[in-house]
Amino acid sequence: MSGTVSAKAKPSFASRVAARTGGGVMRVFLVLVALFWLMPTVGLLLSSLRDPADINASGWWTVFTAPAQVTTANYATILDNETITGSLLSTVLITVPATVLVVVIGSLAGYAFAWMEFPGRDWWFLVVVGLLVVPVQVALVPVSKLFGAVGIFETTLGVVLFHVAFGLPFAIFLLRNFFAEIPRELLEAARLDGAGEIRLFTRVVMPLGGPAIASLGIFQFLWVWNDMLIALIFADSESPPITVALQQQVRQFGNNIDILAPGAFVSMVIPLVVFFAFQRQFVSGVMAGAVK
Repeated sequence: MSGTVSAKAKPSFASRVAARTGGGVMRVFLVLVALFWLMPTVGLLLSSLRDPADINASGWWTVFTAPAQVTTANYATILDNETITGSLLSTVLITVPATVLVVVIGSLAGYAFAWMEFPGRDWWFLVVVGLLVVPVQVALVPVSKLFGAVGIFETTLGVVLFHVAFGLPFAIFLLRNFFAEIPRELLEAARLDGAGEIRLFTRVVMPLGGPAIASLGIFQFLWVWNDMLIALIFADSESPPITVALQQQVRQFGNNIDILAPGAFVSMVIPLVVFFAFQRQFVSGVMAGAVK
């Protein structure tokens, strides 16, 4: 009959079962992937809590059947190891300044490229983009000679400057593109209220760019903390970062897993803490611009 509204067709029993089963299967699959991904970390943690004799006799999974193997003696040993503790301090002294300088300079340069007019702005930005494709290995020899000439080779300052120089192109590129998405009307309204460039940057741009800046800080921190190549060449051999110190432990004492496992786990925990502390800002920065 005309004018009669037909009832909406109900989904069939098979489609409802498939939808519910599909969701459950996906959750199970994601949980299995997460467990598989975390397995090396769990194995490293359990190995670091076992006696050297137990490590040589069986795998780390035997802890679940013999929990009496768990001991904190290995961590007490590395805390007494001046090489490991000194390397952690050296890593902090390198990572924190390199991260802060890249974030601060990259933010200022990104704002300048996005909203300030100056001669050759677009050409200079193209130069920055071009520097993104320059591999680190190309600069090792010339930078080593330069640092040796000015007296900062094998110093903490030299490692920091190298990381800052190679971290800035990506930082400027990322923040410039993020800052450019800020509505122009908002900046013009702030200028009409008498805000200068410094106040505009600190009061408007920086708060809005918080997610992108946090993402950049996390990327830079993880990159510098886990670096070994640059630290192996430019760092002081008497106070190397943790990555180099662990590599030297292997070279000097062989497969001493009772030292390497707790040292590696401690060096891994700090970046994980930093990542999870800023996880919300990181996700916001990654997703920024994806939804209009």
